[in-house]
Amino acid sequence: MNPFDLSGKIALVTGANTGLGQAIAAALAQAGADVALAGRSNMAETQAAVEAAGRRALPIKADLSSLEPVERIVAETVAWGGRLDILVNNAGIIRRADAIDFTEADWDAVMDVNLKAAFFLSQAAARRMIPQGGGKIVNIASLLSFQGGIRIPSYTASKSGLAGLTRLLACEWAGKGVNVNAIAPGYFVTNNTQALIADKARHDAILARIPAGHWGRPQEIGGAAVFLSSAAADYVHGVVLPVDGGWLAR
Repeated sequence: MNPFDLSGKIALVTGANTGLGQAIAAALAQAGADVALAGRSNMAETQAAVEAAGRRALPIKADLSSLEPVERIVAETVAWGGRLDILVNNAGIIRRADAIDFTEADWDAVMDVNLKAAFFLSQAAARRMIPQGGGKIVNIASLLSFQGGIRIPSYTASKSGLAGLTRLLACEWAGKGVNVNAIAPGYFVTNNTQALIADKARHDAILARIPAGHWGRPQEIGGAAVFLSSAAADYVHGVVLPVDGGWLAR
């Protein structure tokens, strides 16, 4: 039996409309899962990628800047798939400004999506997973879960908090059959990094530090997500796995 096979599993990926969320949804589908796709904007492209892999997709329109849609997202997924086996908390936003000038509004906006929504989605998912015998929760953390960065105070705080939350939930739920882990992506080409890519000096400085010699491509994160979502990771709990081209090893 292939321990990476996700056939028969029902997954929910947030922020699935583009970038890393889209790539993760496609990878889970290629491994055999049916995937519910939650996001603020059109998810037709992601739905097409899931269906091209021969799996079902359920697009769910939701804005995680508030907790209002959290229970609905999970309930719609369970009603559609009959259960929930995998949750990927990928939805996230970023605000850039010097710490000396950073506003409360930008602080709250980022913390609400990146940390608060991730916790309450995990809670809602675990309330389904524990009675059914288990499940997998994968949080999308960041290199800023380990490092400070510059000009992104709320993003760094949220991703550092998400790493801690991953460990806390693993401690509480590992014995209940729920694996909680995280992936810490390095510098990938996504919507969130367009400002860095457009700044040639910053782009080149970042590239010079990546041992792999290139910025990450979204499809390069899918394998880690499949692993942490599969039986291959049944004894993996509370890990924050860097997928960073060797950045942290430098």
